[in-house]
Amino acid sequence: MNDLKHVLAIAGRPGLFQLVASTRTGLVAEPLGGGARVSASARQQVHVLDEMALYTVEGERPLREVFAAVGAALNGQEAVAHNADSAVVTAAFAKLVPDYDDSRVYVSDMRKFFQWYNALVRYQFFADAPAVANDEPKAKPAKKKAAPKAADGE
Repeated sequence: MNDLKHVLAIAGRPGLFQLVASTRTGLVAEPLGGGARVSASARQQVHVLDEMALYTVEGERPLREVFAAVGAALNGQEAVAHNADSAVVTAAFAKLVPDYDDSRVYVSDMRKFFQWYNALVRYQFFADAPAVANDEPKAKPAKKKAAPKAADGE
């Protein structure tokens, strides 16, 4: 699983964003799928997914752990659509995250979770990095030497 430290949810803007740069007055981000960069002022609510948590019966569980567990359970495939019927969303969430605190996690939270999870799957966020077959560093190809110049008298 990739790192969630630079994946943002910006209030008032749909989808997830990748942090590009911090500025004096806020930050610059671009949508995960690519597209026009957006700026978010310091007054806007910006949430880093790596710092978010989900309420469980044992306490708060980091969202990155929940995403990883759901990704493993679904083999990196998309989950139920976030705009499905409330009963379907609740049943799917209860199946994938059985220890969630049902008094503190609302259907709207479950919908947002599935929306973010499916977005991360679409952008291959759960795809493993390609394995390196050989641990040895690749040698750089030798530079070709130029042919010697012919003498002017020849």
